[in-house]
Amino acid sequence: MITKPAVSREAGFAEALDKADPLASYREEFEWPVDGEGRRLTYLVGNSLGLLPRGARALVNEELDEWARRGVEGHMKARTPWYTYHEFLRESTARLVGALPEEVVVMNTLTTNLHLMLASFYRPNGKRVKVVMEENAFPSDQYAIPSHLGVRGVDPSNVIIVRARPGEALLRTEDLERVFAEQGSEIALLLLGGVNYYSGQLFELGRLAGAARRAGITVGYDLAHAVGNVPLSLHDWDVDFAVWCSYKYLNGGPGAPGGCFVHKRHGDNTSIARMAGWWGNDPNTRFQMKPEFTARTSADGWQLSNPPILSMAPLRASMELFDRAGFSALRTKSESLTAYLEALLGAIPGSPVRVLTPSNVAERGCQLSLHIAGRGRAVHDALRARGIVADYREPDVVRMAPAPLYNSYRDAWHTANAMREILAG
Repeated sequence: MITKPAVSREAGFAEALDKADPLASYREEFEWPVDGEGRRLTYLVGNSLGLLPRGARALVNEELDEWARRGVEGHMKARTPWYTYHEFLRESTARLVGALPEEVVVMNTLTTNLHLMLASFYRPNGKRVKVVMEENAFPSDQYAIPSHLGVRGVDPSNVIIVRARPGEALLRTEDLERVFAEQGSEIALLLLGGVNYYSGQLFELGRLAGAARRAGITVGYDLAHAVGNVPLSLHDWDVDFAVWCSYKYLNGGPGAPGGCFVHKRHGDNTSIARMAGWWGNDPNTRFQMKPEFTARTSADGWQLSNPPILSMAPLRASMELFDRAGFSALRTKSESLTAYLEALLGAIPGSPVRVLTPSNVAERGCQLSLHIAGRGRAVHDALRARGIVADYREPDVVRMAPAPLYNSYRDAWHTANAMREILAG
């Protein structure tokens, strides 16, 4: 059961919180899905697909106009030249993940980037062949890791899944550290989700990176549910690599290009083996079309192809909003907004809801995973019928993610009020 301090259940209290919210105006920077009568839906699934930034249309249309007007010359002569288009996302991306600008690149999709990173940084050597992952990792990771090992001639049974203790929903940091200590000489790689997609648990990424590296283990993180959601310091944590998508909290649009972090110590080492592509080649010699690949320094050296302009344009619109709002302010609101929703849910008399997500704000982002035994699907569907969009995961888990960039305290109040009615029915 949820145990949170009592809060006012009056709509006026939520409205007062919204009036005092310095980020309230950003709500109007997005286009909102509507119901059949044109009324805005209460949208709590930024952890699956973020909303459309209003500025995205103009940026996409600008590139369409450049294509129509300039054709191939748009690569060099467009207002935002296509040749270096990805570089216009570099600084803002680096700020969000706590990296140096040269350590990040926007490219490809999450799983493609994961395979590219594994090709370079999963280096089985002697008995050091194992990969450590968390229980309930997102399916992309669950599929990518064993398949990659198989392609590399390594038995996929060398994947170690670290699980929560019996009767517990969350994975303990000390249990991961124990695996490092006991089996470190056999572990080549730690591949961990920054925020677990199922439970919403934010792992102690800095502490775990240090423990793994002390055991001689390469550290890779999947930040699909962490980037734009929780504070990150990849460079200072000495992480080897990280990958993420940009269509969730970063609002880049369906199938938007993902991102990749490669620590500077690796980016400066152009001799690291990699799956090479034209755009990872030294730009000074790229158009000489030499048969020899000369890797460029920085994370850009892992690029395969030129940037997908029409897919990157919406991400530029969203990243501008992140920069303008400031992540510190977003994190402050996120902690408050999610705690408010949790407290409202906890005030429902006789509620069967059990929150899987940690109650400590330092151990979560904005997602709450609600286990409703035997009623999860029915509650999800009843919420949707009331214009509230959450999502459902087996078994019996309803996930809600009040994104601070566009969700309001009124959204939280409306959702909890609907839950009260549904659970009483």
